[in-house]
This record gives sequence, structure tokens and C-alpha cells, in this order.
Amino acid sequence: MDQGGTARPTVVVTIGGRRHELSGNDELTFGRASGCTICLDPDDIGISRLAGSVRCEGGSWWLVNRSATRQLAVVDELGLRSVLPPGRRWPLDGRMRILVDGSAGSHTLQVQAPHPVPTADGAALPGAPTAIGEDVLIRAPDRLALVALFSGYLEDGPRYQPHPKTYAAAAARLGWPQTTLLRRIEHLRIRLDKAGVPNMMGWNAMTNLAEYVLTTGIITKDDLHLISR
Repeated sequence: MDQGGTARPTVVVTIGGRRHELSGNDELTFGRASGCTICLDPDDIGISRLAGSVRCEGGSWWLVNRSATRQLAVVDELGLRSVLPPGRRWPLDGRMRILVDGSAGSHTLQVQAPHPVPTADGAALPGAPTAIGEDVLIRAPDRLALVALFSGYLEDGPRYQPHPKTYAAAAARLGWPQTTLLRRIEHLRIRLDKAGVPNMMGWNAMTNLAEYVLTTGIITKDDLHLISR
């Protein structure tokens, strides 16, 4: 949405190579209806006529789910996915993706929004800073194993899969025996658990491990080249 002025856009939304620049009181809408700024697929009744909008409120940019029945999904720059129920809104911060699922396929809107201005409030808090798991050494084979297991979080487009791969699939990607990969990950989880990282054991340990290594930057999108062939 180019207003023709010289002001630098505050938010950029891109889909299918088409770029929409938003600033000031601009609002971008998306859905099945032809009247939306972005008409995703007029024939896909799995998409709401007005699925959502991007707009500025109170000086911050928000994604608003405008549907009465359909959820949206938001993927942050780390690859972590969150569900946005009907009628709710989500603050836009940095590089994000909005996923709109329909009956005929899924659509991805790429968003680049400004980061909120940091405040000095945290500097005044008493006590030592949080430091859990920082002393656990992540070796090169550990990183390879982690990237193979959690590559789906780091991919874009149809390859994005926000859940761990199976040990068998990750080991095959690396050309390792499955037992080698399993032992390395199990030993890493034990070390992190002993270092005080929560939820490294139990039924949901692999998802928790994925969230830990993504949010701490142990693996990033730049590491995908380690397993590319």
C-alpha cells in the first residue's frame, strides 16, 4: 500500500512477491472477499471472507483475527508458531509470518514490523540476571543433531513444520545411525536438565528442547546449511 509519499513505511506485508507498505492510519485486510486489500482465494470457502487485518492502535502494530470461526497462526522470527483465535489480536514485532489455512491450501503473509522501543525498567530490577544452561557446551555434532531434528521450525513456506522430526528422519538426513542421534540428544537433554533448564525430561521433552534451543539462539535459520545437500 504505497501512499506515494516520502515517509519511510512502518510495516511491510509481502505475499507472492507483492509488497504492501503501511504507515500512519493505514489498514491492510486479507481474506476471501474481493474487497480485501489482499484477496487470498475467492473460491476457497475454507478461508473467511474477512480473515484478518493489520493496523496501528495506540502507537503499536497489531494483527487482528477478524473471522468469527477460523483461527490464524503467527510464526515469529525464531520459527515458533502460535495460534490466534477468532476475535483476538497479536502484537507485530520484527520479522513474522501470518499463516492462513483454507480448504484448498495455505497462504503465508510475510511481515516486517518495527521492534518496540526498549525501556530501562529492567535495568533497575534487583538480583542476578537469569543464567540457566549457559555453561552447557554445545558441540558441533550436537548442533548438527539439533538442526536435523528441528529444521522444520527454521524453514519457510511449505517446508515449515513446527514440530520435531522423528529420530529416524533426522538420522537419515545426516546419514547417521539412529542410535547415534538418539544417544547424542539424550545426553544433551541430561546435561541441560542438570544445569537447571526446565522440562528437559518427560513426555513433551522434545518440543521443550526445540523451544529452548530456538529461543536461546543455539540454532538459527543460518544453520540450515549444515544439513543441506
